[in-house]
Amino acid sequence: MKIGIIREEKNPPDSRVPLTPGQCRELMNRYPIEIVVAPSPSRCFQDQEYIAEGIQMQADLSDCEVLMGVKEVPAASLIPNKTYFFFSHTIKEQPYNRSLLQTILKKHIQLIDYEVLTNEQGQRLIAFGVFAGMVGAHNGVLTYGRRTNSFDLPRMNSFFDYAAATAAYKKMSLPNCRTVLTGTGRVASGAAKVLEDMGIRKVSPADYLTHTYNEAVFTQLACQDYVARKDGKDFKNTDFYQHPTEFVSAFLPYARKSDLMINGIYWDNNAPAFFSQEDMRQSDFGIKVIADVTCDIAPVASIPATIKASTIADPIFGYDPETGKEVLPHQSHVVDMMTIDNLPNELPRDASTSFGQQFSNHIIKALLEKENNPIIQRASVTKDGKLGPHFKYLTKYVQKID
Repeated sequence: MKIGIIREEKNPPDSRVPLTPGQCRELMNRYPIEIVVAPSPSRCFQDQEYIAEGIQMQADLSDCEVLMGVKEVPAASLIPNKTYFFFSHTIKEQPYNRSLLQTILKKHIQLIDYEVLTNEQGQRLIAFGVFAGMVGAHNGVLTYGRRTNSFDLPRMNSFFDYAAATAAYKKMSLPNCRTVLTGTGRVASGAAKVLEDMGIRKVSPADYLTHTYNEAVFTQLACQDYVARKDGKDFKNTDFYQHPTEFVSAFLPYARKSDLMINGIYWDNNAPAFFSQEDMRQSDFGIKVIADVTCDIAPVASIPATIKASTIADPIFGYDPETGKEVLPHQSHVVDMMTIDNLPNELPRDASTSFGQQFSNHIIKALLEKENNPIIQRASVTKDGKLGPHFKYLTKYVQKID
């Protein structure tokens, strides 16, 4: 099997890679595969680092059976009748990528989306989520520092790696700031790690709502903390996952007690939003900065102020609750929003190394079996010009013309 690592073409550019040079060499030594790499000036691992491992650079990847990238591939660059791995951002019926999925079907491409590579229990096998949470928390605290002029924190992408960032954290002196972190998965665990490495004390949700603190603290909310059943019955995770429309938000008590919110949940389109634009207009709404790692774009979103994705080059914008419009950040009447949708790209070498190791541990054997492997079958959004068996729900989505 010949595998090609493509050159990332999405704008803004992404410097992550699905496999590091050392991982390419290790996989070629262990399995009957050949890996080639398209030259690129923007990767966090330079072309020369691949060449040093004996990996061939190849601009034309049309002779490869499998093509691997990170972000969406521009429709015009897709090679027909190939198997592609990348994050397609189509499985939640995102309108902005409808035409991409339509092109993939027309070109008879087998699209394997990293986001749905799962085991039999439905647990994801490969993700950048921990690093998204880490950078999201870092950027959220950074934004709060800029807004309040109380401390200065360098951008994460100014550090060579996370070890360098933690060294900077040890020199920080944080004000009395209250942070609410939502979620308990990979993203939230990454965010919690950064907050703790910064020296911010973690407290229980109950104590967070009832106690006064003279130091920086954060609390981490699970589903049962931020939603409740409409009928008042006891909360059960399975009920919420299977019937999200039967729940309402219970988040507002935390919004009244918090300065900073870091959103690290996976949000179902049918689940309640944390709060409304009207809630944000109230005088007791305390949140001044939102780092929305989830980054679902409003109006179909858990946070109504996430009206766009920001960028690594321009990470922060202001949201005016009165108008629902983007304004300049750091004004007293607005909420500062950090909504970068490719956060791990601020910590690209660490994130790529972890991601490639997950691929090596969990996916490569399945890929070699391909047609007979359930992991690949479950993750095949498209194949042979049709939607995969687990993605028939996208039929109306792909049939609609924008």
